[in-house]
Amino acid sequence: MQITLSIIAEKLGAVLEGDGSLVLNGLAPIESAGAGQLSFLANKKYQRYLGSTGASAVIISNETVVTRSDIAYLRMKDPYFGFVQALRLFHPPARYAVTDDSARSFVDPSAEIGEDVSIGALAVVGKNASIGRGTVIAEGAVIRNNVRIGEDCLIYPNVSVLDGTRIGNRVTVHAGTTIGSDGFGFAPVGDAYEKIPQVGFVEIEDDVEIGANSCIDRGTIGPTIIRRGAKLDNLIQIAHNVEVGANSVVAAQTGISGSTTLGHNVIVAGQVGLVGHISIGDRVTIGAQSGVSKDLEGEGKMFRGSPAREIHDELRLEAAIRHLPDLIKTVHRQQARIAELEEALRVLRED
Repeated sequence: MQITLSIIAEKLGAVLEGDGSLVLNGLAPIESAGAGQLSFLANKKYQRYLGSTGASAVIISNETVVTRSDIAYLRMKDPYFGFVQALRLFHPPARYAVTDDSARSFVDPSAEIGEDVSIGALAVVGKNASIGRGTVIAEGAVIRNNVRIGEDCLIYPNVSVLDGTRIGNRVTVHAGTTIGSDGFGFAPVGDAYEKIPQVGFVEIEDDVEIGANSCIDRGTIGPTIIRRGAKLDNLIQIAHNVEVGANSVVAAQTGISGSTTLGHNVIVAGQVGLVGHISIGDRVTIGAQSGVSKDLEGEGKMFRGSPAREIHDELRLEAAIRHLPDLIKTVHRQQARIAELEEALRVLRED
């Protein structure tokens, strides 16, 4: 697709500096872009590429200082958001095209299927399930009994949505994910364990996206809830009766134990582990590979480490630990010196 720079500027609401008739044919990172391509600068550590990029035009912030006149610029408040908008211009979203083979898919006669629903080959839709208008159920997906899925959802191949799950509108679930599996509940009986029946369900609100190969367990009693606008990465474990707050984001390989609650707009980085029955406050950020063992409160605060501490305390601790090897050497030298002095004092006393 080819688009003139003036049209891009208009669509992005950006201020154009340069030749608006310039024709662009795609986007590329600023360090590798070439002639005819649009790039962007949103991270200061890539500032050095602005002087050497081969891009024909770059989306920059209103404050960015430029020194080159041989390329064009699109100035806007948030260059990264501009990049996202430009991606949509060059790559308009297309409806997922399923391999349609009704002879090899199964839809129970009691299921309610809305208008313009697509169901791929080898997919299964169970008893009393309900699928809203415009939703796509891709190849090999399993939608079990009494599941409700709203409008304009996309359920990718080999997703399992198990009994009683409720999914809102415009939800995307990527391949291999399981929603509504039993929670990990076992009661110790002597040296063995008795399984606790998991009779709850999962509720996923509107505009949620869930990555590939993630697992969201049903509640033991009542729901596990993913609130509206939340975004979950690949390979995430959400245990029974967890609540993930609205517009929160959770990165890959994070595990959240049972009955833990995340507030709204929480950011959880990769490989974080959270114990059960704790609360994370609104707009809290948890750094990568942190271990969270207690409530984290304080809107807008950042925590990191294992156990997780406020970022200022964690950075001070890390700085102290870096000096620990030298400190140990100093202690050993002082111990040796003390031993020498004690021996000298003993000799003096004997004399």
